[in-house]
Amino acid sequence: MKRNLKPRDHSLFLKAFRVYLQYINSGLYFRKEHIVGIENVPINGTPVVVVSNHQNCLNDPLCVCLNLTDRRMNFLARANVFKNPVFNRALRAMGLLPAYRMSHEGFGAINNNQATLDAAGQALTDGETVMLYPEADHQDKRWLGTFKIGYLRIAFGAAEKMGFKEDVMILPSCNHYSNYFHARTDMLIKFGEPISLKPYYERYQQSPRETMVEINELVRSKIQEMMLHIADLDNYEQIDYLRETGYGRRYAMTHGFKFRYLPSRLRSDQQLVNELQKLTDEQPEQMAEIYRDTAHLEAECKRLGVRDWLFIHNPGVEAPILRGLGLLLLLPLFLISIIPTGLLFIIPRIFTKILIKDQMFLSSFNVAVSAFVSVPICQLIPTILLWIFAGFWWALGYFVAFPFMFILVWNYMRLWQKFKGSCNFVKSKNRTTIAELRRLRESIYNRLDALID
Repeated sequence: MKRNLKPRDHSLFLKAFRVYLQYINSGLYFRKEHIVGIENVPINGTPVVVVSNHQNCLNDPLCVCLNLTDRRMNFLARANVFKNPVFNRALRAMGLLPAYRMSHEGFGAINNNQATLDAAGQALTDGETVMLYPEADHQDKRWLGTFKIGYLRIAFGAAEKMGFKEDVMILPSCNHYSNYFHARTDMLIKFGEPISLKPYYERYQQSPRETMVEINELVRSKIQEMMLHIADLDNYEQIDYLRETGYGRRYAMTHGFKFRYLPSRLRSDQQLVNELQKLTDEQPEQMAEIYRDTAHLEAECKRLGVRDWLFIHNPGVEAPILRGLGLLLLLPLFLISIIPTGLLFIIPRIFTKILIKDQMFLSSFNVAVSAFVSVPICQLIPTILLWIFAGFWWALGYFVAFPFMFILVWNYMRLWQKFKGSCNFVKSKNRTTIAELRRLRESIYNRLDALID
């Protein structure tokens, strides 16, 4: 069978829509995107199955799609997001295909997957790229679940359809976020070295399942090496707290990593988590005590309304005064900026309170609501009205100023949170507790340093 040398191209409308989504996702929602290993992505026209961890719902495939702009991307996504007719058309137009699961859609819906598998296989034979999440569902923690082998059935099915003459590549990748739930944070996409299926064709024809199981274990191990995988779920909360707060920063700086640069911080976090999990196996009693103290530290800081960064900077009474003055000076700009951008903050909160039960959908839902509701109401429609009634330059000025106003409002609200935290930190009634927590925090860090060294 002769496959197409040139994959399908996106229509002009879809190209424009992708630019619009890039603006929402990369311009407004995320502060910065990091792409590592882009040189490992096979050239367009090669049948490629991108396989990744899945921890942030729609944002995972969307970020990949918006960065691999040279190719036609096809994704398998949970079928329930296709229920809305508008979302259904938009998602299918972007290359998303529904995956039906017995645990969610029921046994009777499983037969609907055949059309999806056929479409994904056809995309590969046409030289396009298919992206799947073998965990079959998103995780709510930074760890890698078990993999199903459906993606390999699709890949080998396409290879068989092409008479085992064309190579099909499996591209391991991972998504990593500095924070799952907040806007204006960093995200990372990492691509590993592609795995060629051609050397496995002969073995597959003789022992298909055994061959796929072997490849699946290889792919999963490659992805686990790239991502932050916290296997110790019993102590997950404490490990995650330590690496996110002052000890993670301290460990990164003392081991030559850049704490504020997400790719470097990921490597530091991986190394630190491995150290902690190794110590838990070797020194279980000492680590159990450290984790108990860490849980107490976290709970008390949350009760007092203080963040760990306050212990690092150790502000005096002048800090909340200066932040308060900053808030007063910026208040006019904030009020000017909140008028056109306010609905960007209000509308998603209204929808999420009603519709979102799984918090891992939060950021994806915020991006979707911003793209289809908030930004059109707050930016696009006012720009058109200004163009009609005030002229082109007023419209252009508003359109260009809008993202800067959004960022100013976001940072003002962050400054407000820091002001409240500083006030709580220096309150006279909290001084004794803060001093005790500071000693406990330093004790935890010193004990960990001694064990790691």
